[in-house]
Amino acid sequence: MLTNKQRNYLRKLSHGIDPIFRIGKGGLTDSMIEQMNLAFEAREIFKVYVLNNSELDVREVCSEIEAKTGCESVSIVGNKFVLYKESETKKKIELPKD
Repeated sequence: MLTNKQRNYLRKLSHGIDPIFRIGKGGLTDSMIEQMNLAFEAREIFKVYVLNNSELDVREVCSEIEAKTGCESVSIVGNKFVLYKESETKKKIELPKD
């Protein structure tokens, strides 16, 4: 579980990055979840954009991804949200201690 201090730190890191996943009409697929797991291992943090033509709610999508990948949401703003999961082999982000 991320603390507020860690969440704020990750929010600052994510400010300049563009979304690497876009969720549209097709919704969230198993192959997309697999790709997200690979992205967590390579990047640890990324943004997801839910397109306007998607029938899914942004918060529902975020919760579903959290449940399927074991990641944590950092922030949700509009149709975008930021996810974080520590890499097992390529740890790049050092979270602040409380």
